[in-house]
Formats: sequence, C-alpha cells, structure tokens
Amino acid sequence: MIDDNELIANAQNTLDIEAKAIVALHERIDSKFCEAVKLIASCEGRVVITGMGKSGHICQKIAATMASTGTPAFFLHPAEGIHGDLGMLMKGDVVLAVSNSGETEEIVKILPVIRRLGLKLITMSGNPSSTLARSGDVSLDVSVEQEACPLGLAPTASTTATLAMGDALAVALLKLHNFQAEDFALFHPGGTLGKRLLLKVEDLMHSGDEIPMVPMGTCVKEALFEITNKKLGITGVAAPDGSLAGVFTDGDLRRCLEENATCLEFSIAEVMTTNPKRVLLHHLAARVLQRMEEHKITSLFVFDTEEATVPVGIVHLHDLLKAGVV
Repeated sequence: MIDDNELIANAQNTLDIEAKAIVALHERIDSKFCEAVKLIASCEGRVVITGMGKSGHICQKIAATMASTGTPAFFLHPAEGIHGDLGMLMKGDVVLAVSNSGETEEIVKILPVIRRLGLKLITMSGNPSSTLARSGDVSLDVSVEQEACPLGLAPTASTTATLAMGDALAVALLKLHNFQAEDFALFHPGGTLGKRLLLKVEDLMHSGDEIPMVPMGTCVKEALFEITNKKLGITGVAAPDGSLAGVFTDGDLRRCLEENATCLEFSIAEVMTTNPKRVLLHHLAARVLQRMEEHKITSLFVFDTEEATVPVGIVHLHDLLKAGVV
C-alpha cells in the first residue's frame, strides 16, 4: 500500500520532470522557431495541425489556441485524412505535423500528399533524425530527456513539451499580428471578456421615456415619485433648455431626511448634485463599470458627444449585471 508521502513524492517528481522538459526548450527557441512563425504568419490559407493519439489531443489544443488568438487554424485527424479528409487542404495552407517518434504511420503516409499539393510543412518531433523531421521545411525539436511515466511508455513530458512549444508559436504569432484584447473578444462573444469589450453603452442604456428626469422647479417629493416610477434609484434634473443641470438619488433623499425632516417640500435645485458624472454613447460597458467603481455610483447619464448637454439615455449597474459584464 502506497502511503501519502510516497504519493506526494511521485506527483512532485512528475512535475519536476515535466518542468525540466519545458525549460529545455529555451535553447531551441532560435532561428528555426522564428522561421516557423514567419512561415505561418505569411500563409494565405489556414494552419492545418495534425497528429495521432496523445499528440493528436495536443494538436487540437494548439489549433484552438491559434484560432482564438488571430491565426486561422484547425485540426486534421491523419487517419481520417488518408481516407478522404485530406480534401480539407487547400492552396496556401501551412501544415503543422506532430509526432514524438517522427515515424507515426498515419503521419508519414500523408507527407507525399502535402508535398504534391505544394504546401509548406512545419514539424514537431522528439526525434530530429526521423522521417517527419527530415521532411519539414522547418523542423522544431521537442525531444525530452525522459517521460514522467515511470514505465517510460505513456506520453507525459513529451506531450507537455509539445503543448508548450505550440503555445510559444501561438503567442509569438499573436504579438506579430498585434492581436489586441478587443480582437480576442470578437472570437469569445459569449464570455465575460467578450461582453466587457464588445458591449457599448448604447446596447445597455435606457432611453426615451425610460430616462428619469424632472424640471428644475420640481420639489423633492415630486422627484421622489419619478425615482420610484423609473426604478433606477435616481432622477436627472433638467434646466429650461433640457440640459442636465444635476442629479438626485435615493441616497441623497435619505441624507436630506436625516438632516431635515421637512426636505420633501424643498426645491430639487437646492439639494441636487451638480456637474454629475457622465458617459458617452460609444463608450464600452467595461469603461462604464470602471467609472462606477471609481466614483462609487450606480447610474450614469449618457450623452452622444462630449459637448452635448441633453442626455440621450441612462445606464445603471443592474444593466451591466444583467448583461453579464460584471
């Protein structure tokens, strides 16, 4: 029976071996790596990534990472490829083939077709003298000193090293393409990041009759009715020309009542907050959230330009929560 200490020691040894495998890749990030990056960056088609077994699973992850960071890529199963799926290949594609041994039968069988189609080939192999490595326009060495598997059979350190090299390629391409967070969001519209970087104020705001607004001459009691009816915890105060002169919130009301129980009869102009914070129609939802957090407020009136004085809408923290921005 293995005790806990031995389990922990085995796990730590696994991590040590895999960490060393990744560190060993440092010295292999050289002119060949740069050539591979430039080859992919200049391709007019897609990056087609292929590998069998455990390498195939790693290839799928590399393809997904590249695709989500600005490099069009997909995974081609080599066994399916030799039975018709090579028809997915098209002029201008670059193929990235992965095999630790470099002699995987299904991979070796598709090499002549890649050549016949005139496609560029980048290889990743743990055997620099293998058939695969010798066939590549660019060959990247992902060999490891040992597998973490004590039997030396299950791909462990080798797949970790391959994945790390794939990530290195993807990130280098990301930098080369000047891929920004906004670009990333375009490919992840369903996530929180996508919502923060794609949704704009105009997509979330209340407009028209939904904007809480009272005239300058309104008393606090009447303003309270507007706050209650519009259910945003705030009302704007409009000057005679329709411009936003100030705001009054339910928090302001509580503070007024604490100071003077008769404040409900006051003119709203006496108790409103002047020069309220504002956002523009085209501002990103993330920027709105940042302003709310910075100033500890839950609502912002929206304007279509910096010079505009008449609001076109209002956005509340609850709108951001509902949209999944927070």
